[in-house]
Amino acid sequence: MTDFQLADTQESIHVDVRELIIAGWAGRVQSAIDEHIEELKEIGVTPPSSTPLFYRVAADQFTTAPDIQVLGEASSGEVEVVLIGTDQGTLVGIGSDHTDREAEAWSVAHSKQVCAKPVSVQVWRLDSVIDHWDELQMASYATIDGKEVLYQEGPVTGLLHPAELLRRFGLDKAELAPGQAMLCGTLPVIGELRTAQAFRMVLKDPVSGRELQHRYNIRTLPVVA
Repeated sequence: MTDFQLADTQESIHVDVRELIIAGWAGRVQSAIDEHIEELKEIGVTPPSSTPLFYRVAADQFTTAPDIQVLGEASSGEVEVVLIGTDQGTLVGIGSDHTDREAEAWSVAHSKQVCAKPVSVQVWRLDSVIDHWDELQMASYATIDGKEVLYQEGPVTGLLHPAELLRRFGLDKAELAPGQAMLCGTLPVIGELRTAQAFRMVLKDPVSGRELQHRYNIRTLPVVA
């Protein structure tokens, strides 16, 4: 059971996430998809068979904890909007598809499973932003050698609108079923893919002047053989 808090009212909503989906290659513009594919080809990732792809990940990888543990030094975060299905409608959060890049080189599906998926505690109702969705902005910041640097930044217009993304997932309307959660695609990084000691994600709504944030620390476990 995961506890979320509506940012506007501080109301708590308890969600038993039973199905976790990662929407990969979910760009709205083909050139942006191609840019991300080329970015990952540089580290040996095989291009997808089609776009978007909907990877399934163990639901227990979904976490609001401030710390995650990863094996080795080859993982990094990706800022993503998160949709969360509840009995009270679909919620919006900000999260990270934290991914093991070495595993990604031989299997994207397996790389998604290796790392936890950190998500913000505070959320919005999807119906409060759906009418001005394309105004939303995302950014991520990586702490590298003790210094926080801008890692990703851009509008959500680079990614499929939730209504279209969920339609391609096979749903008739822009609502997830209670217990489903979906990470909805990421932005190109600024510079190169890099590991970090901490990762911070931000989702801004300039229409209402509000934002969601989440920061998590990355604890590296030693690789032994």
